Amino acid sequence: MVPLIRTGSAEEVARFDEFSRAFMPAPTENETSTYVSSPVQVGERTHRERLRVLHVLPRLGLGGTEHGALKVLNGLGEEQFEHRLCAVRGVDSDFASRMGVATNAYSVGSAKPGLQFPLFRLMSIMREYQPHIVHTRNFGALEAIFAARLARVPVAIHSEHGYELDILGGLPFRRRILCRVLFPMADAVFAVTNELQAYHSGQSWLAAEKIRVIYNGVDTDRFAPLSSDAARVRRDSGLPTDRFLIGSVGRLVPIKDHSTLLQAAGLLLRQGNNLHVLLVGDGPERARLEQYVARTPELSGRVTFLGASDRVPELLKAMDVFVLPSISEGMSNTILEAMATGLPVVATRAGGNLEMINHEFSGLLFAPRDVRTLVSHLVRLIESADLRRHLGEGARRRVVERFSLAEMVRRYRDLYFELAGKRGKQKGI
Repeated sequence: MVPLIRTGSAEEVARFDEFSRAFMPAPTENETSTYVSSPVQVGERTHRERLRVLHVLPRLGLGGTEHGALKVLNGLGEEQFEHRLCAVRGVDSDFASRMGVATNAYSVGSAKPGLQFPLFRLMSIMREYQPHIVHTRNFGALEAIFAARLARVPVAIHSEHGYELDILGGLPFRRRILCRVLFPMADAVFAVTNELQAYHSGQSWLAAEKIRVIYNGVDTDRFAPLSSDAARVRRDSGLPTDRFLIGSVGRLVPIKDHSTLLQAAGLLLRQGNNLHVLLVGDGPERARLEQYVARTPELSGRVTFLGASDRVPELLKAMDVFVLPSISEGMSNTILEAMATGLPVVATRAGGNLEMINHEFSGLLFAPRDVRTLVSHLVRLIESADLRRHLGEGARRRVVERFSLAEMVRRYRDLYFELAGKRGKQKGI
């Protein structure tokens, strides 16, 4: 057993002890409990076993929600917490190995479309791992809340992190019913933006105050303004050094609408602007986007599809401007990363983008699919180094003040210990 060294008030320690006694089975004779070790007071510190958290996701692969979950795991560390990941629709083994979580991940089902019924497999995993907390993310993992209650897990949490293209007009009625039934089974439900909070409270017929908000955060040390040679990064990546570089990072999926960016780039090139587009990321839209570039003469030799990359911090530093033309967003981690890097950001007036970006102060906004306004914004940025600097500095300042990784991790830690301290009895809904 790895001991936990936890700091906190006497009241917090007492409440956690009460939680432990109430829900954890007592050890048999000659056996140490697998849940709670006898506390040893050292000044204001208490030594005890770590709090076990099972993070349940729809799928474990390349995506913002998955990267967000990994940031929480890494940020919380291993002194106070022990973490396991569980994917309802399977695990991308390459991604899991690259992220170093292959040995800490359960896979319940497969990525194949169609009806699956993972309830009993989820319960089996929970009974094997015996988590103190089950934290489910997004609708695809929501039934793990019911499994957690059947498996008598002390604390269950659900969070919503973004949109799918087919729910922008509202959830299907069946999903609304399921959310209305299952959200109140959780000890807490939260969203990553106020806009998502309003959406899900309305769709599940719940008061907005029943759904909390915890913003995403970004590592402002890892993603920081230029400290390396941008020209060298471009050369190493096979990118031109003499062109204005418009970049975007994210999955190549329909809701990200990279077509709008490529259409804008085509118009800018026809106007005589010397630019290049860099798309970092992969996904099912890549082939269609490559075909569009191939049949658009202006874009020939002017677009680089780099695919998924572990060099995002370095690649951002090589860009002149960052564009995210999504039809809708939850809270984009890549926008936060670009802002932290000090890049001028151009993004759609959609979802959580409006909570991150102050138009004309920390970025520029445009309506989804509005190619003309995107072109106008980019012309201004191409022509004015002062505007690029002004927006980049404003973006960096806003992220440091409002959206740091340290603040996000603190809020997750506080939530986990708050609900553990309440023993899972005082429902958040």
